[in-house]
Amino acid sequence: MNDHLNNELGWMLDDVVKMPEARHAILLSSDGMLRARSGGIDRDEAERQAAALSGLQSISRSTAEFCTRQGQESPWRQTLVEFAHGYVFLIAAGPGAYLAVSASEHVDMEAVTYRMQKLVDRLGKELTSPPRQQGTWQGAGNPA
Repeated sequence: MNDHLNNELGWMLDDVVKMPEARHAILLSSDGMLRARSGGIDRDEAERQAAALSGLQSISRSTAEFCTRQGQESPWRQTLVEFAHGYVFLIAAGPGAYLAVSASEHVDMEAVTYRMQKLVDRLGKELTSPPRQQGTWQGAGNPA
């Protein structure tokens, strides 16, 4: 991982966790590799979470048929997991890249999602991680 790029993106991810009750943000690739992390989460923990969240996204994507009629497509957009003391938000951040944010149970969920989308929009291509193999992008929207 390029340390300069990691530090730059880490600083940008810090913007998401400046809101009240937000805890950590990480950027990960679809294969579970850590791309960047916000301050307050150490690298080992961020790498462990990136691997786990990659699996969570894959499971979420594979259950899309559960919410559609037969023959309809329902591309994955976001996963939200609620725990006793908080939430984990996971969204697509470009082809083969995902942005995850953890927050306490008192966070304004709509504000977190909005801020995450704004960060993805603002950073554009900087938050993308090209897929390792052709055709692996399966998130929302067009990978181009």
